[in-house]
Amino acid sequence: MNWWYNRIEIRIWECFMKYTQFAKRLTKMTGIGSLMEDMGAAVQEGSATRMLGGGNPALIPEVNALWRRRIEEMLAKGTELEEALTYYDSPQGKRSFIDALAGLLNDEFNWNLGAENIAITNGSQTALFMLFNILAGTGEDGAVRRLLFPMSPEYIGYADQLLDGDAMCSLPATIEETRPHFFKYHVDFNSLAIGEEVSALCVSRPTNPTGNVLTDEEIRKLSRLSANRDIPLIIDNAYGAPFPNILFKSANAYWDSHIILSMSLSKLGLPALRTGIIVASREIISALSACNAVVSLANVSFGQVLVKPLIDSKEILAVSRNLIRPFYQQRLALALEALQEAFGNDFLYFIHEPEGAFFLWLWFPGLSISSMELYERLKRRGVVVVSGHYFFYGLDCPWEHTHECLRLSYAPAPEQFREAVEIIADEIRRAGIR
Repeated sequence: MNWWYNRIEIRIWECFMKYTQFAKRLTKMTGIGSLMEDMGAAVQEGSATRMLGGGNPALIPEVNALWRRRIEEMLAKGTELEEALTYYDSPQGKRSFIDALAGLLNDEFNWNLGAENIAITNGSQTALFMLFNILAGTGEDGAVRRLLFPMSPEYIGYADQLLDGDAMCSLPATIEETRPHFFKYHVDFNSLAIGEEVSALCVSRPTNPTGNVLTDEEIRKLSRLSANRDIPLIIDNAYGAPFPNILFKSANAYWDSHIILSMSLSKLGLPALRTGIIVASREIISALSACNAVVSLANVSFGQVLVKPLIDSKEILAVSRNLIRPFYQQRLALALEALQEAFGNDFLYFIHEPEGAFFLWLWFPGLSISSMELYERLKRRGVVVVSGHYFFYGLDCPWEHTHECLRLSYAPAPEQFREAVEIIADEIRRAGIR
């Protein structure tokens, strides 16, 4: 409800003040804004909302104990806490953290990175906002350079990042039915045309919202296409290897000089520390650091100081492999069991193959109401999901599929998830399938 009040206040204020195009774009109602408002409301004390809509990582007791241990170590050491709290860092990030991370990535993947290839930002969302607007939009020559998402649906947080909304385009995925009640999206390479106006490609891997993991061959093809055009390929690796490594199928990490790899500490269980990581060419890192100085002055240091010893010792790899990934694998098994029991054979549904991250993407072919109306009905019954239509943006043609999908997070407690999907099943039975 607060979200709508805020929108009304903005509209009233606009009557007295002429907003810029920047303000109009960022203050309008957006999918990511609605999602974060739902998340904030759900965590209020005493809230009974079954929150399946956000991207907040689960509270894993053993991982939380690790962060508590590290904070106690910081307090016990002479100046480590002061280092994290009381000094500005370079706009590129804390050099000791960058050096440690470059060493880890080189050891794991043989990438030959230097400190000039890594920058830290106040969250990967901020990093991508700056990168998108560095790479796409109206150029000095007046030509519009476009950002292409080769597979739609894609992450909800990308949809409103570009200040020039016309500079974003997407290609619908192809759909493969893999087994009863399951399907998988693929990049439609037969239809993928990278025009002269395209200045960058972007994918997430694992993909938020669907849990899709682009195959190694798909990534190699996208890499070749972008390299041949001399444009960057952005790979959002927030859930991938080497940390937090929430991957349930084999997938090799990938980087080259034309690749911009986005990483984060959030899905390790540290979303509030807003620590984004970009691995890219020296030129991209230099441009991003310059923007960082203007937008943020400096980066939040706490996450870098907190996690650096785990990178030095490579404990971060063991934590990801032995604690984080098995935790979500167990949650996934319980979530699939709850979904299949609740849905039964009463209506047609498909689940995207859950290959990574911690989301389930549901498709209800022929749903008689839109996914947005289903979201509203569920919210009135205390269940928050995300309507699938928010994840389809930049498409040239209407696609009925865009209004037949929901994203659920299975990070919440299994009993909460089970209660929620029983309500979802009830609402779909009431709505019916055409």
